[in-house]
Amino acid sequence: MSTEDNDPEEYRQLRFEAPPGSTELLLIRHGESAVARPGQPFPLADGHADPNLAPEGREQALRVADRLSVAKIDHIYVTTLRRTVQTAAPTAERLGLTPTVEPGLREVYLGEWEGGLFRQKIAENGDIAQRLFTEQRWDVIPGAEPSDRFAARVREAVERLTAAHRDQTIAVFTHGGVIGQVLAQASKSRAFAFIGADNGSISHLVITPQVWIIRRFNDTAHLDPAFTLVPSPLT
Repeated sequence: MSTEDNDPEEYRQLRFEAPPGSTELLLIRHGESAVARPGQPFPLADGHADPNLAPEGREQALRVADRLSVAKIDHIYVTTLRRTVQTAAPTAERLGLTPTVEPGLREVYLGEWEGGLFRQKIAENGDIAQRLFTEQRWDVIPGAEPSDRFAARVREAVERLTAAHRDQTIAVFTHGGVIGQVLAQASKSRAFAFIGADNGSISHLVITPQVWIIRRFNDTAHLDPAFTLVPSPLT
């Protein structure tokens, strides 16, 4: 009998592997957008505030590109709002990919608080702003998108895109409200449990027809001034 025959069975701790037929979904929040000033509303696109990136946001977009330039990404999606298009541009250029516009993953519509007013109202912390976070519903804002409708359109878009990219990785440059909604649905948590993704952050899910698996939320390592490009854990 050989020595090998006497060895006990061994079971290693293995790294996670995406199940066959699943889709790796990277959700990148757009870079910081232009400052909002009273009396100077942002331009609108189909009713949604549509500011450009701030200088800080353009720098964040470059750092996102540094992080993702070594990742295996098969397709890039952006929304109808230019801050996502501008954030995605450096990554798309480095990877040689042409982004596709996905309207279903645009930001939640904020009704009477569109155009940049949302930031002011949140800073003032009035009654409606307090209700917003207490009740965890966007539609306490007058005229805002109903929360159930927002959740449904986000889910439909995620399911449709991931079904079209089985066994691939897609990067979606999107918005904080959308990222929060996707992760809340994946975790079956409170609606606002994942509100607050930083500008330029990366969140990562694995989507199968049966389950949405959260792999990371609000990864901002690439935004650290000390970040050095190394082979990415996202590959």
